[in-house]
Amino acid sequence: MDKKLEELKTEYKNIPIPDELDFVVERALKKGKKNKRGYKWMAGTAAAAILFIGGINISPAMANSLAEVPVVGSIVKVLTFTEFKVDEDKYQADIKVPAISDSENGELAQSLNEKYLTEGKELYEQFKAEMDELEKEGGGHVGVDSGYEVKTDNDQILSIGRYVVNTVGSSSTVMKYDTIDKKNDILLSLPMLFKDDSYVKIISENIQEQMREQMKESNFEKVYWVADSGIEDNLEVFELIKKDQNFYINKDGKLVISFDKYEVSPGSMGIVEFVIPTEIISDVLVSNEYIK
Repeated sequence: MDKKLEELKTEYKNIPIPDELDFVVERALKKGKKNKRGYKWMAGTAAAAILFIGGINISPAMANSLAEVPVVGSIVKVLTFTEFKVDEDKYQADIKVPAISDSENGELAQSLNEKYLTEGKELYEQFKAEMDELEKEGGGHVGVDSGYEVKTDNDQILSIGRYVVNTVGSSSTVMKYDTIDKKNDILLSLPMLFKDDSYVKIISENIQEQMREQMKESNFEKVYWVADSGIEDNLEVFELIKKDQNFYINKDGKLVISFDKYEVSPGSMGIVEFVIPTEIISDVLVSNEYIK
């Protein structure tokens, strides 16, 4: 173990931080494929060595990439694996790429981490392409902010939300969630929680009720595009969630349905979420394993 930590220390000292996208994380992921427990070593041992072993003199850039580490007890669950940053007068980008560690067998975690890395690289490449195009046209302003939130982390469930905020003129915000059964190493989808497709209508009707109630209670400071609200003229009102609608399971074991900015409400509302009462979906749940 001491020898491996020394190797890590030497490796991190000697690796230059590249200007573009061929960075340390991709190299580490490739190493993780060489054996069944490879990612466990890469995301677990490396993270533990860097975060908890004092006196390891890593570079400031690498230290910055490991800045945000939610911890449960003494076990690292999610860390910021790398971060792309551009901070210029007209161009700003801050893209944080998360990585999951401490998965029981590591296969799902490695798959998700590779997806997060790919998406982060693509987002950065897209941003750079927009910068180059604007420069050719005489300049402009463009920005992107991307990161993540750990919504739930308990003995069974890990729910991670990853957001992207693009600022070109007015901003747009997109959120994607991954909810994981940590005990069985399963990535959960909305359809797999239910016996059949009837959940779509049941949940949608409840959300419509919540929308109308929130609008009434807030004296229309909150606004949703929903029928029978008094403001739906000339608007495409919300009727049904998608079968694979964005969702997560919160710390109380409740199903939370999420909508992106502009999806069901004006931009001033941002991302909106609705907690679904378990009693209205209990009859169509496959089981109460996840939703309480």
